Parts: sequence; structure tokens; C-alpha cells
Amino acid sequence: MPGAPNRPPDLSAPPAEAAPTVVETPERRTLRRLAPSRIALLLDLWRGAPSAELVQPFERAETSFAHGEYREAEEALDQLSVRFAEPRWPTIPEPFRGLRVAIPAPQPPQWDPDFAVSAEEKEARRARRVATTQLALARATVRWAAARQLDLGPSSAALDAAGAAFEAGGAPAALYAAIDPIWMAVRERVPLPRAPVAKSAPTPPPAASPPDEG
Repeated sequence: MPGAPNRPPDLSAPPAEAAPTVVETPERRTLRRLAPSRIALLLDLWRGAPSAELVQPFERAETSFAHGEYREAEEALDQLSVRFAEPRWPTIPEPFRGLRVAIPAPQPPQWDPDFAVSAEEKEARRARRVATTQLALARATVRWAAARQLDLGPSSAALDAAGAAFEAGGAPAALYAAIDPIWMAVRERVPLPRAPVAKSAPTPPPAASPPDEG
């Protein structure tokens, strides 16, 4: 009989390890914007005191996130992202420039490179672009923390392997399993950015008493 006989499956072999899954929740999606925004506002270009116009929407986002109000947190982060794109600020370095959202000029839908693809393929491309930005932000955050001797915990050690697997074609879910703990560590261990304290006007000297005519 030509060919080798069929062999029964080897039940003694250990099962293949399943890829880690990450539950997509509003909390996780907001966290992935909130934590890198904290690092962006602590970059050296602000000289330790980012403008209150940037810090205030960030603080609103933090407060809403802490109360589980994720839609309100996203709205505050949207405002921060638009302000990041304003030309009056110093140039934000890559990859934190990816947090900016400029208001685009109107254009025909045919100019969109994803215009002709299916909705499923369009969403897959979008998800991969977002994950690529997240990987760059996480790597930059780990370097930023190491330069300041801030410990983000053992979670940063898994980033290299997860990033290499993603860049080789792996699924974004496995990447987020390594990135999300870094963002949680940022919120727990990295101080909040603070706007410069406004200097109060000097107190005027007391009015001189009129001379005693007695």
C-alpha cells in the first residue's frame, strides 16, 4: 500500500500554548491613551511645568477615569490631543507626537487609502496602526523611566519579546498583554504633571497714616 500508514495523534505531547488574550474594555482603551499622555506632559521640553491649558484636560481625564467615567475621560483626552497639535507648543518628539490629533481639512473620501477595502480589512488595518503606535509609546516610556531610575516593575521585561512577535506578524492582543501592565505601572508609580504655579501679586504696603495735627 503506497504511502505511510496514518498515525494516531500523539496524546503525550503537551498542548500548544494559547496566545494571551486581552479583553477589550472601555477602561483599557482609555488607559492606553491616558498613561502615555502623562509621560508626554513630563517630557523635558516642558521644563517641568507644562502649560495649564494642557494639564487641565489631562487632570479632568484622570479624575473621570478614577471614577469609572470613561466616556468623559475620552472626551477630555480628545481635547488634550487637539491642543497637542497646536503650533504654539514646542515640538513634541516621536513617538509621543502620535498622541496629537490635528483637525484635518475636508477632503473627498476617495483620497482615503482604505476607501476601497472592506469594513473588516479597514478595521484590521486601523487596529494594527494603533498597536504599532502603542508599541512605540511603550518602548519610549520604558526608556524614559529607566533614565530617571523609575521602576515600572517586571512588566517591562516582557515588552521586547512581545514587540518582536508583533512585528513578525503576531496579533495585537498578545502585544497588549505586555503593554497594558506598563500603562498600569505608569499610573501607579509616575508622578502627575503639574502646571506652573501662578505667582500672586505682591501685597501693597499699608497706606500711610495722616499726620497728627494735635
